Amino acid sequence: MGGVSNTSLSPLPSSDRVDVAARLRDALLGASFTADGLLDLLGAPAYAALARSETVPALRATRGDTPLETLVRLFLLQQPVPHARVRDVLPVEECLDSGWLTRVGADEIAATVDVRPYGGPGGEDWFIVSDLGCAVGGAGGIGSRDEGVVLGVGGASTTLAGITVRMPVASALDLGTGSGIQALHAAQHATRVTATDLNPRALHITALTLALSGAPAADLREGSLFEPVGDETYDLIVSNPPFVISPGARLTYRDGGMGGDDLCRTLVQQVGDRLNEGGYAQFLANWQHVEGEDWQDRLRSWVPRGCDAWIVQREVQDVTQYAELWLRDAGDHRGDPAEYQARYDAWLDEFEARKVKAVGFGWITLRRTSVADPSVTVEEWPHPVEQPLGETVRAHFDRVDFLRAHDDAALLAGHFRLVAEVVQEQVGLPGAEDPEHVVLRQHRGMRRATKVDTVGAGFAGVCDGTLSAGRILDAIAQLVGEDPVLLRDRTPAQIRLLVEQGFLEPAV
Repeated sequence: MGGVSNTSLSPLPSSDRVDVAARLRDALLGASFTADGLLDLLGAPAYAALARSETVPALRATRGDTPLETLVRLFLLQQPVPHARVRDVLPVEECLDSGWLTRVGADEIAATVDVRPYGGPGGEDWFIVSDLGCAVGGAGGIGSRDEGVVLGVGGASTTLAGITVRMPVASALDLGTGSGIQALHAAQHATRVTATDLNPRALHITALTLALSGAPAADLREGSLFEPVGDETYDLIVSNPPFVISPGARLTYRDGGMGGDDLCRTLVQQVGDRLNEGGYAQFLANWQHVEGEDWQDRLRSWVPRGCDAWIVQREVQDVTQYAELWLRDAGDHRGDPAEYQARYDAWLDEFEARKVKAVGFGWITLRRTSVADPSVTVEEWPHPVEQPLGETVRAHFDRVDFLRAHDDAALLAGHFRLVAEVVQEQVGLPGAEDPEHVVLRQHRGMRRATKVDTVGAGFAGVCDGTLSAGRILDAIAQLVGEDPVLLRDRTPAQIRLLVEQGFLEPAV
């Protein structure tokens, strides 16, 4: 989160003219400038191409003069539009006066910022503001970025929004807010939202995003990490930090400005003191896989005292893949080949010096707890999941509480239900009398699969909340001719695992 200079960036609309933002919002909605409206106008291929920074299909689809085509050309494709056409769609003089639009050429109007429709989780029509050409798929493309620009919503932003636990809270903190997407989501269920960023331009754009989306204003504070909030505590803290592990901090929007993965480590270690009891902190992060060190141990060492943790590694790249990904992100591959090679070399030098062999990416969720022995789960799960996952994340910690409070005897006395949309698969050779093994598979949330033995499959299959676990095992013991005492003794570990992974849930 290093400093930036904004002298070369274009002026932004006024963030004080909430009245103009409201009228602009009404005009955008009136012309169906929404996520659904765009898909209808452009069609799926052109819509998808726009997300890949390819604008030609969208330009071809907006050659008419309807209000929606005018807005797409103006705000998404950053094309100058004749004044008369804009005047028919927008309150043009107010937008010029407040800085949303600017005059170009003899009689044309251009947008000063990228405005992109974004569908909220409840069907809300929101708008994400970013610098021109810097939305995902923006007209300027990936590589045309000044170091101080503010980007729109990318895959990382939507991932974080999807995994965030959504429940009514008094206070939420969006640390490193960028274009304000996390603050916008938080405003739907938090009484008070604070958004911070080291880049004052990002705070300005966040204010525009909130106003144009019809959301309450946030408490905006400039500064790095937790400096702007001092000792204040929150019920929810979210951050999509500049986590890229790179030599130096050339690009503020992505590079952490600390050595290696120190920024992510510092963020995680310091967040515990800023959480209220029961509060959640959720981050996206990169971490180093260092030679001779277990990556899971590395992440466990980050977890602050007094916090339960669930850390999921979603992807691992070797250092060459990682360097190429982010060099291309910056557009370096399009420039001077010798300069590209030198930068690539510098990345590999940095990794070699730190004995880094790969870089992991994933999610970190912490929950403040007062228990003496917090739960820390670190796992690798590269498989497809079903977003949004916020409820799945909350349920994980609920299960942690349940299992912590129930010893084996209490588990056997408990009543359980098989979670909805769990199916059983039998795996074996065709025609075999018995399957080699049985798999339980989730079709929601994390979409886990786990092998179970015959007892485990039979137990899960009859769990409907009616009978206690112990009585079910006694019935199974009678069926299979096994000693019920021995079965009761060896099965709680399997029950505990099925509860922990979300296949079984306590029947309330």
